[in-house]
Amino acid sequence: MNLKSIQSLAADYALDCDRLIPYGRWFAKYDAGSAPLAPRPGAKLVLVTAMTPTKAGEGKTTTVIGLTDGLNRILGRGKAIAALRQPSMGPVFGMKGGATGGGRASILPSEEININFTGDIHALTAANSLISAVIDNSIFQGNVLNIDENRVVFPRAVDMNDRAIRQVRVAFDKHSEGHVERTVITAASELMAILCLAETKADLHAMVDNIICAYTKDGKAIRVSDLGIGGAVTRILNDAFMPNLVQTAEGSLALVHGGPFANIAHGCCSIRAIRTGLSLADYTVTEAGFGSDLGGEKFCDILCPRFSLVPDCIVVVGSVRSCKLQGGVDYADLGGYSPAAVARGAANLVHHLRLMSKYTKNVLCCINRFDGDAPEEIRAIEESVHAAGFPSALCSGFAEGAQGAEELARQVVDICGRRSDFQSLDDHDESILARIEGIARNVYGAEGVDLTPKAHEDIERIQDFLGEKARSFYICMAKTPLSLTDDPKIQGAPSNFRIRISQVKLSAGAGFIIPISGSVLLMPGLPKVPAAVGMKD
Repeated sequence: MNLKSIQSLAADYALDCDRLIPYGRWFAKYDAGSAPLAPRPGAKLVLVTAMTPTKAGEGKTTTVIGLTDGLNRILGRGKAIAALRQPSMGPVFGMKGGATGGGRASILPSEEININFTGDIHALTAANSLISAVIDNSIFQGNVLNIDENRVVFPRAVDMNDRAIRQVRVAFDKHSEGHVERTVITAASELMAILCLAETKADLHAMVDNIICAYTKDGKAIRVSDLGIGGAVTRILNDAFMPNLVQTAEGSLALVHGGPFANIAHGCCSIRAIRTGLSLADYTVTEAGFGSDLGGEKFCDILCPRFSLVPDCIVVVGSVRSCKLQGGVDYADLGGYSPAAVARGAANLVHHLRLMSKYTKNVLCCINRFDGDAPEEIRAIEESVHAAGFPSALCSGFAEGAQGAEELARQVVDICGRRSDFQSLDDHDESILARIEGIARNVYGAEGVDLTPKAHEDIERIQDFLGEKARSFYICMAKTPLSLTDDPKIQGAPSNFRIRISQVKLSAGAGFIIPISGSVLLMPGLPKVPAAVGMKD
């Protein structure tokens, strides 16, 4: 595929090339200045989310890219832009193997985007390491802040799946017993969330300063501002703060910036990337990680109210293969013909469509078509979706590029022409527990939540600490992405279940209250055969 220089491609979007900071021929940073960006008049925002993810892959990123190319095909070049999350090297070398789409619905050059890219995640890792180093140095150099070594709550971070360092013992010399600290993958760090939530450099600095990194021996919170390094951390992130511009295989611009995981963070690209897209194009197409119960919910209940965003259309992606798996077919048997299994598994897709329709009536099902999908199997999805009252569109962007996404693009344009009735489901006037229960019932379809004694204590402690400020914080659930329940083995659209909350954490810098259900790992491990094995240089 022939790539254009990023400067020549930017001309299609009437983009001021003086704002481009090239990183070679194919990438550039976009320096939009210090003020929050204003959308162009009439700009439309399209959110792409999906049914519960499976090993088969639903194709959210592929759909975002194909839809963006499809919109440019029917509306004219430069009318649509994609805003995507940045790949983490943990999943790239672990199980997923990359996050740049596929086939003719790809962002390019994919290998460079997946590995190192413009160095944003490396900068986040370095900034995270600076905070950890200064905390430990403060203890070593006389501990003037009276830090309790056993209450250092800021974790170290590395952009790699490495289960062996989930917990590390930090000792300052051979005579010190040291203390145990956690390690998270960089995408799960609070700094990653903050990078994606800051609209200006001033926001970034203020949020970094507000991170709680430890507690004193008498229980006082110690923030990054107490360490005096907020400016240094922000300086490390100076270039990383600017969104990255790349291109699709069919010549559309794509913003790729920020990559928090949706099962342990809010799972959306940076607000800066979304704002940039809305300022440059008539249509900005973005995605939210995992299924709509995680990334989709957080987009609608965190990003939208926090930044006054209104999605004009929400696309929920499903596929024959994913419906088969949700319908009980083994992965090894996916190639078999089974409309009945597809119909059973489509109940999961319908659950996600109904969930998104609680936020807005402007919801569309995208059936991501793969080679080998039988017409009867596709029809089984269509019948289930239409019976539930939702429109659907086929998309074959992977194989056919923009042409294969035309049907989807035309329906998206039609829906975006209607008035949006969007509203968030999260009521900030309710108690922390009531808000957690609201997500469990309204989003997952649970009967309620069960809290461990520690979770009860955590909520009481957070409420006492925040006081009335708790209303300004957002609930950011940490849950397995593989099921609507907290048990990854339960598929489909289950009922009569409850969500168990084991603990509740506070991310004061990001403004999150994080209930943790099940055993969600902040530092994933590698699979038995990692994607890195056999990878060509």
